[in-house]
Amino acid sequence: MTVHILKPGMMSSLQDRGRYGHQHLGVSPSGAMDERAHRLAHLLAGNSAAQDLASLEITLQGPSLRFDEPALFVLTGADMNATLDDQAVAVLRPTLARAGQTLNLQAAKPNHGARTYLSIYGGFQVESLLGSQSTHMRVGLGGFEGRALKKGDQIQLAQPLPDDETALNRLQAELDELRIYMPAALALAPRERVRVILDQADLFTDESLALFQSQSYRISPASERMGYRLEGQPLQRKTPKELLSAPTCFGTIQVPNDGQPIVLMADRQTTGGYPRIGQLASVDLAQIAQRLPGQNLGFEVITLEQAHALATRQEQAFTRLNDSLESLRKACAQCMDRA
Repeated sequence: MTVHILKPGMMSSLQDRGRYGHQHLGVSPSGAMDERAHRLAHLLAGNSAAQDLASLEITLQGPSLRFDEPALFVLTGADMNATLDDQAVAVLRPTLARAGQTLNLQAAKPNHGARTYLSIYGGFQVESLLGSQSTHMRVGLGGFEGRALKKGDQIQLAQPLPDDETALNRLQAELDELRIYMPAALALAPRERVRVILDQADLFTDESLALFQSQSYRISPASERMGYRLEGQPLQRKTPKELLSAPTCFGTIQVPNDGQPIVLMADRQTTGGYPRIGQLASVDLAQIAQRLPGQNLGFEVITLEQAHALATRQEQAFTRLNDSLESLRKACAQCMDRA
């Protein structure tokens, strides 16, 4: 009833949508960097939208793992040339692994993203802390022992499929007939300029506001799950006055004294005192999460109303996808009933 980690990859950790409601206590939400890809993997693995189970977030270089029991899994996000016992595994497609099979992921294909998400039907058997299974590696909280996976780890499956050939063959037949219609709003079409709502724009000079919207930034090598540092022509404030610390969000864009913006990511600090030039639209968070250091990034200013409309369209698309996968959930439940 376990998954054995034969090779951990560069950095693989369990992440769900995060632990919210505790920032006032200094607890960062953490969670998946590309929540869109995580949610896709969760639904396509036959899990209910009502329950958020952790997926395995895999960064840049994939792991190798062996299934002790049958499992239904899905890969989303970056394409890492995955194979199951040397047979190619498609992304965005439920795949049935039999007991003893090995899943191998290689390096992410160039220009195909930075992070892959592996979700399993029924999820992994890990404790939920403060309402989340996410790993916050900086403080050793949650997930699998509060850390990234390493060679030799064994992770329990919460609901392993029955090791029954008849039941598994029936499930495979259902998977072969499954047609998945992916709403366009859930695709990650690369954008040269990600959309942002201005925040404390009055603190910056008119020239800097224009520069913020026109230049192309380079993502610094000093970028990680806490924040992405950007390199470009420095932005200037009107006056260097001190500011009170304020709560931060995923996608908050701070500008420290050197004038180089920092986009706060999943493991961000809970408050910050640097000026906030903008807030990334939630639909474009995945755009940054799937970019690599050295790549370029620009910003396009939109209104709050436009950002709300984009987020509503994405949520409606997730609802349509969830509804269309009812037959997959039924097939998985019937397989479990035959155990």
